[in-house]
Amino acid sequence: MSVKVKCLNPIAECGLEMLPDDYEITEDMNEATAVLVRSAVMHDMDLPDSLLAVARAGAGVNNIPLEKCAEQGVVVFNTPGANANGVKELTIAALLLSARDIAGGIRWCKDNKDDPDIAKSAEKAKKSFAGTEIKGKKLGIIGLGAIGVIVANAANRLGMDVYGCDPYISIENAVNMTRDVTMVKSNEELYEICDYITIHVPLLDATKGMLNKEAFDKMKDGVVILNLSRDTLVNEEDMKAALESGKVGHYFVDFPNPTTVNLPNTTVTPHLGASTQESEDNCAKMAAREIRDFIDNGNIKNSVNYPDTDAGICQTEGRITILHKNLPKMLTQFTNVFAKDDVNIENMWNKSKGSFAYSILDVCSPISDQVVKDLEAIPEVIRVRTIK
Repeated sequence: MSVKVKCLNPIAECGLEMLPDDYEITEDMNEATAVLVRSAVMHDMDLPDSLLAVARAGAGVNNIPLEKCAEQGVVVFNTPGANANGVKELTIAALLLSARDIAGGIRWCKDNKDDPDIAKSAEKAKKSFAGTEIKGKKLGIIGLGAIGVIVANAANRLGMDVYGCDPYISIENAVNMTRDVTMVKSNEELYEICDYITIHVPLLDATKGMLNKEAFDKMKDGVVILNLSRDTLVNEEDMKAALESGKVGHYFVDFPNPTTVNLPNTTVTPHLGASTQESEDNCAKMAAREIRDFIDNGNIKNSVNYPDTDAGICQTEGRITILHKNLPKMLTQFTNVFAKDDVNIENMWNKSKGSFAYSILDVCSPISDQVVKDLEAIPEVIRVRTIK
């Protein structure tokens, strides 16, 4: 069966080249087996019955209707960590741009480019652009995922005193982070002691507007805040007041909108965090790998609406996968279907994520159409797919 892949945005060729010959790029969304997407908004799109997976070449998935996809049996992937280095490097640049008025100095040089005595004039003007060094300053990092951890390590090497807060830090990220980073239990501890605060968390109901007046009031006067995650993590009206009062000394944000571009003492960049060739290539390659492993083997890795489940490559006569509701007695119903057809189950994997679950069953004989029909007839089953 030919797999039809729809690209809703331009996807780096190096990623598309990883798809095998029986994968075909299509312009018709209505025949798509898989979708590769970057920034295109999918919330109002009709999803065809043929669609099995959506892979976001990036970390954020706010442009994808996750619940709708889950209900229709469409697994949504993202590519965590693929663009982490690009965002880390811009974060380090943001620290330097916020500490020293480099941008102001560049503008002055351009504005005075016709001055024949510009070298002499610059010696007088440069005091207007003086700043501070970041060495020895305290940096607080909210969120120690793929990006936060490497920001912590880089800032530590630059001589900053780094503090981190993430109650959900993974074992892998904890191991990869330098031991010189001081972990604190709450964001409030960061607010009280840090000169710079950078935020690296996803946009969720719990994080929307989390940097607000209440948070600013707990921070040091003149604190510098860096936001390369999402503009809506910050209450912009409260930020405006904090900047005008001097409570926040500088705000660096990577998301231009009608409010941010008009804030005082603010540096705004046009969503450049992951805008490097390397990041785009890495995201495209990871997204292609995720799509291929899911369609060819049934494995799920880095899904945001279904549980990660890795059964490797099937070594038995048959493999079937089932997307279903996360309810009791589901496995019993599945095994009863196979028992009725006299099929022996050799291996079984079952994982859950919130309201949804995923099961992979490797069996010792070919899977009949009747088994598929019987499984699909179970009310709580969303999608059944025969891999082999």
